[in-house]
Amino acid sequence: MSTRGINFLDRWMADHLPNAITDDTMAILYLVEEALEAAEREGIRPEEITDEVGSLFEVILDAMQNREGGLAA
Repeated sequence: MSTRGINFLDRWMADHLPNAITDDTMAILYLVEEALEAAEREGIRPEEITDEVGSLFEVILDAMQNREGGLAA
């Protein structure tokens, strides 16, 4: 288990996920790639994240689809 990996992912998602809701597969794949590259630059192996959360794609997709707040109706 890697606390370092999950802490990185929490910080990265807070700082880098767009404020839009999307389920666009290509956009999510781009974000996954960007997150993994940023982790590697910090010396964090992908396994340190995926061992904690499973599919990074699913985590980011879920985050993009289930934002708190949202647009006023």
